[in-house]
Amino acid sequence: MSADTELTIREAVDDDLPQILELLQSSLGWVPDEQYAAFYRWKHHQNPFGRSPAWIALDGERIVGLRVWLRWRFRRQGRTWSAVRAVDTATHPEYQGRGIFRRLTTSSLEQLTAEGVAHVFNTPNEQSRPGYLKMGWEQVGKLPVGVRFRSPVSAASAVRARVPADKWSLPSDAGQPAEEVLADADRLERLLAVLPDERIRTDLDVDVLRWRYGFASLHYRGLAEHGGVVLFRLRRRGPATECVIGHLLAPDDTVARKLVAGVAKASGADQVLRITDHPIARVGELPLPGGGPILTWRELAESGMPALDQWDLTMGDVELF
Repeated sequence: MSADTELTIREAVDDDLPQILELLQSSLGWVPDEQYAAFYRWKHHQNPFGRSPAWIALDGERIVGLRVWLRWRFRRQGRTWSAVRAVDTATHPEYQGRGIFRRLTTSSLEQLTAEGVAHVFNTPNEQSRPGYLKMGWEQVGKLPVGVRFRSPVSAASAVRARVPADKWSLPSDAGQPAEEVLADADRLERLLAVLPDERIRTDLDVDVLRWRYGFASLHYRGLAEHGGVVLFRLRRRGPATECVIGHLLAPDDTVARKLVAGVAKASGADQVLRITDHPIARVGELPLPGGGPILTWRELAESGMPALDQWDLTMGDVELF
């Protein structure tokens, strides 16, 4: 095994993908099958915001570290800008504890800053958050989440389910496949045209929505009712079945209320979650105690972290996938 000083850091190229998948298998438990390879290509190569820049650490010809950034684009009041989301990172078990993660992060952020990428955002878990904060990330705050419980029994089950949710979705026949719901481009464009633009939100268009909810193995579903569209998926969280609303596109609050109620009925989930500043009490939606995921931010080409109340994010923007 070579000393750290002999490791090479460089940007990944297409020919590195087989070794990258092997590294993700050995360090993060990815399964060596076509589904995981297709998942990586969908997530990092097919993103309409751009291909994910990835950096690798090599010991000779062997890839022993990986740092990938998912490209994203935000908008506010007609202005758009590029950002990246901190996502997949891996270090081979034989090389852990040797500073590879920090070296990959520092090297790649220098180049992204030179490209004009405005900032990094992510929602790291409790284990990884301290490391990010030490490298210059700032904590924006907990994103507000509304929750609708199916019944008092479901609420009690959710309280007991204080465990991380599963990554992979549950197959479901609720609603329609997301691909079918997103087939009507005219309807989507009408709904996107009336989205509020006062706060920072993802710069959505039809292609972005179709990509975001288009990977079949994630089993995204949707409803197109009452002049609106809602996209969601089911997953397990301990003993509870949880429905996560990714994006809700509605022309007004009345339609939004009907869509949330429709998802709750169609999914049969113990709880329905979505990021929202204003839970809909009329359908039994309440603020989630303790709030949701913690948003973090790091400046690159632009400085000055926006406060939490300046963000208008959805679960589809921030959930781990």
